[in-house]
Amino acid sequence: MATDRPRWHVLDRPEVETRLGTSVHGLARADAAARLERYGPNALEDAPPPGVWSLLLHQFTNPLIYILVLATLVTLLLGQYADATVIAVVLALNAVIGFVQERKAEMSVRALMHLVAPHARVIREGREWDVESRELVPGDLVLLESGVRVPADVRLVTATALLADESLFTGESAPVMKSTAPLDREDRVIGDRTNMAYAGTVVASGRGRGYVVATGAATELGAIAESVRTGERTETPLQQRMARFARVVAVVVALAAAAAFTLGLARGERPAEMFIVAVALAVSAIPEGLPVAFTITLALGVRRMAQRGAIIRRLPAVETLGSTTVIGSDKTGTLTENRMTVQKIWAGGQLFGLASGASGDAAAVRADGAIVMPAEDRPLHLTLLAGVLTNEADVSLSEDGYEIHGDPTEAALLIAAARLGLEPAAARAEYPVYAEIPFEPVQQYSASIRVHDGEHLVFVKGAPERVLAMSTGLLVGGGAVVDLEPAVVLDAARGLASEGLRVLGMAYGVLPWRPEPDRLEEPGRLIFLGLQGSMDPPRPGVREAIEGCQEAGIRVVMITGDHAATARAIAEQLGIAARGAPVLTGVALAGLDAAALRERVTTVDVYARVAPEHKLRVVHALREHGEVVAVTGDGVNDAPALKAADIGVAMGRSGTDVAREAADMVLTDDNFVSIYAAVEEGRVTFDNLRNVTFFLISTGVAEVLAILTALVAEWPLPLLPAQILWLNLVTNGLQDVALAFEPGERGVLKRRPRPTGEGIISRLLWERTVVAGIVMAAGTLLLFASELAESGRLGRAQTVALTTMVLFQVFHVGNSRSERRSLFALSPWSNPFLFVATAAALLAHVAALYLPPTQLLLRVEPLELETWVRMGIVASTILVVVEAHKLLRGRVRSRAG
Repeated sequence: MATDRPRWHVLDRPEVETRLGTSVHGLARADAAARLERYGPNALEDAPPPGVWSLLLHQFTNPLIYILVLATLVTLLLGQYADATVIAVVLALNAVIGFVQERKAEMSVRALMHLVAPHARVIREGREWDVESRELVPGDLVLLESGVRVPADVRLVTATALLADESLFTGESAPVMKSTAPLDREDRVIGDRTNMAYAGTVVASGRGRGYVVATGAATELGAIAESVRTGERTETPLQQRMARFARVVAVVVALAAAAAFTLGLARGERPAEMFIVAVALAVSAIPEGLPVAFTITLALGVRRMAQRGAIIRRLPAVETLGSTTVIGSDKTGTLTENRMTVQKIWAGGQLFGLASGASGDAAAVRADGAIVMPAEDRPLHLTLLAGVLTNEADVSLSEDGYEIHGDPTEAALLIAAARLGLEPAAARAEYPVYAEIPFEPVQQYSASIRVHDGEHLVFVKGAPERVLAMSTGLLVGGGAVVDLEPAVVLDAARGLASEGLRVLGMAYGVLPWRPEPDRLEEPGRLIFLGLQGSMDPPRPGVREAIEGCQEAGIRVVMITGDHAATARAIAEQLGIAARGAPVLTGVALAGLDAAALRERVTTVDVYARVAPEHKLRVVHALREHGEVVAVTGDGVNDAPALKAADIGVAMGRSGTDVAREAADMVLTDDNFVSIYAAVEEGRVTFDNLRNVTFFLISTGVAEVLAILTALVAEWPLPLLPAQILWLNLVTNGLQDVALAFEPGERGVLKRRPRPTGEGIISRLLWERTVVAGIVMAAGTLLLFASELAESGRLGRAQTVALTTMVLFQVFHVGNSRSERRSLFALSPWSNPFLFVATAAALLAHVAALYLPPTQLLLRVEPLELETWVRMGIVASTILVVVEAHKLLRGRVRSRAG
């Protein structure tokens, strides 16, 4: 826990020590123990994984499941134990499939969680101690050095070249230079509180000391984690559609059952018999196989997404990306590579771009397209050399690329030199170090004195304007030195900075005497060499993925903690924003009320320097416009927005535990391109859900219409309750599951996102459902009445009705493969499982007609070949009717377009 929470960054050192009751000698050990008892351990409470029983019970929180549970209870009360058993088996199968899939996803995410800071070095009673991080208390004096993960929120009191990687909170890839002076404003965002170090961040280089001001849940990390745990998770669009659909099904079931009961009583039938008939009708109207088909379809979507780098934690979230209208993406690591890279070099008055070679090397390309090697261009060579020699970082080449140790910007200078043929290790050996001036924020430069050929050379790297102030000449082509024109160099630096590059100036000089290593002065009268501009570049394929999203009707916005200039440059490169488009910063956003922000989010595509609460406000404002919002992120700063969005997408490799815990989907490769692939899979999954639903509902409508028509006509029931369950669960059940394996239609990513108000069944498919239901009911009743009149045997007529409906399903499942495309335009081999399932369903029914146990259970009997031919001809009419409907509605849609 912590003390009260003043704005520590505006307090000076004496006031910090007074408030914390501490000193430069640290706490007494007894005092530390007492504070540990008072404030509790410095640890975040782990969110326990969902228990087995809670996860299992969660599979029953579905409106369609509620209807099936009610149907099971009613059939039990009526003594229809076989029917109740069959429905109960369906419920159990659905629960098991959903449980196994979500449990597997949860375990996959848990395996990624390992962010820990186990030990810390502190000063207590004037001595240095190594303690477990959980034992830290407010007032402890903590020692920080390169590579250490900051164990608590710390107010710095000493900082020597201290750089902290705060991308966990800010999303900014470059480390932040830390200082100790109190700051002037309380409202600074985390990324601008330069005298603070926050729990979970990492010291990139340098060293420092600071007082612990907050521990555990009271840290910034803990506050965000708590907001994530207490925040409500939004319902996915699919869950909302399923709820609406279940209400429609419930109303239809109730009306159909009431109509049947009323019609029977009007005919003078006994109430007890009509109640059984009403239950039979309800059973026919309830799509018993739909929950299982839904779960399997979603599980297949999960599997396909996993193959493309995305782990889905909740089954309904599979479809959400397909409904998404806005993707709010973090920049660092998602849109970009999360590694600083030198992009351009200005040397000798000329600008060079770096072009990558096939083997990982690079070439310097001049503005006129000429390729220049550093060995052939002295200003370029010395600019690279200065970047290598004034450098505390180290890089090593591995199978996975360069491994970086130290400041990412300095590592970028080493990698650029290596890729252009200047090996850093060899250069450092050729120019052994004599003395160094480390970088300090106040001086804005670092210098290294090297010995070469008996001379002492000084190389300087730093802010361009600072290095220019030390320089008098400029090295140009051929090795000549000309008078320095600072305005020309500054114009070049501003040009690089306008492209979002972090610009460093390089210079060198020959010292006329050997300096004293412990009495170094600021270098002067240097020769300016050039500029190097680096940035965290966009990932390969991301621009194309963003263009694909935009073509699919999905707006992509950038929400980052990085600086506005960098965010704008990356956004322009990736096509997120047009050149010169507005950027809304966190400070400006904080000044907007809810109404003003709702208006701004419709036009702003880039949000920079935002704090977690700003990101959350943007998500809420977008959702208030009816947008379906997906949010990506990897840092703790992203977690509240990840949970508030319709679907939160966390990073698996670089992401934090808190972000992954809040997300619905985790990317195993941290790549925006995987999100684009997941959008495609989400749309394919929803199409398959829609096709499955249409198939089941249209056959259910046919059954209801057949029974109601028979009651009105005062005929016997054409189908018995057991036969209806056979249709819904066995013959239908095999084929509807097979529809889940459809590979997806061409152009699925060229469609606009579905309107949020559109249900699982579209208006077009509701229309087709009625048409198909009428055709199948009419065909079934025609053959039922004909057989009853011809043979006079009700059992045989019901067998004909049941088999006719089975054959209608065999043909109709082909109609259901696509909402708009003709069956004959689809390859019969693109979904081989459907062919196998249809054949299996037909064979199962044929076997049921001839096997004594099923004959007894279903009350059916064998049929002759002539009857089969007659039924097949009638059933095939559904193909003609639905194909005609697709053609007619396609022409109407074309004229409307």
